[in-house]
Amino acid sequence: MGGTAAAASIEDKSEDPCVICLSAVTERAIASPCNHYTFDFVCLVSWLHERSTCPLCKQAEVKAVQYDWRSPKDYKSYAVHQSHPPSNAPHSRAAGSPSLLPRRTRAVRRTYSPPVEDAALSKRREVYQKKLYSLHVGSNSLSGYQDLNPQVIAGSPELQSRARAWIRRELRVFTFLHLASPGPSTPAATTSSNAEFLLSYIVSIVKMVDIKASNGHAENLLAEFLGRENSPLFLHELQAWLRSPFTKLEEWDQQVQYSREIR
Repeated sequence: MGGTAAAASIEDKSEDPCVICLSAVTERAIASPCNHYTFDFVCLVSWLHERSTCPLCKQAEVKAVQYDWRSPKDYKSYAVHQSHPPSNAPHSRAAGSPSLLPRRTRAVRRTYSPPVEDAALSKRREVYQKKLYSLHVGSNSLSGYQDLNPQVIAGSPELQSRARAWIRRELRVFTFLHLASPGPSTPAATTSSNAEFLLSYIVSIVKMVDIKASNGHAENLLAEFLGRENSPLFLHELQAWLRSPFTKLEEWDQQVQYSREIR
């Protein structure tokens, strides 16, 4: 495997910061075929949305991002849509925060209801159609809700497992993620069709970025895939789930409250 040599040396470089955001790496990714690996998964994918050259060597055309490493032979790979940087794009941004990447205007993605689906998913779809935000519940011993930050989530396999369970179901709301032919051949359409990749991407985001930060960084990262209107609502609901004491989605569905009634 092209990334095997890099993977074998990752443990020796575990303290190296991400060369894009200059913070500690929480979810390591390898750029293939150049095999540079001092990147956080979120930062590297965000960079590659704008230009497909490696942010470290600035020469290699990145064909894939290898992530979710369990062993040198057990990892996931995400195919990169090939593109080239704009002629006026400065290379000096390699050492900057991914939040400085230029934003692109994208059409708002719409969801629709298939002929038959389970009641729980139908309710979740209605939440997005009506733009309903779940009501806030205070953090205290009586409610069981807790305050969270990226460090807490990054250090808790249980919270990460709960996040994956919720995200996996929630992504089913967005039918365009699962279509065989997602529409026009654009980078967004190509990457958004891979729901499993998006699941890992979102988990990486909540491990390193404050979901509710006023700068909207997490929303910007997710808007590439879910659209500008859906992203803040998705992240709000994800945080509400993670803050809650519930371990089963069915329990949360029964207890979560909105300002308007859902069928």
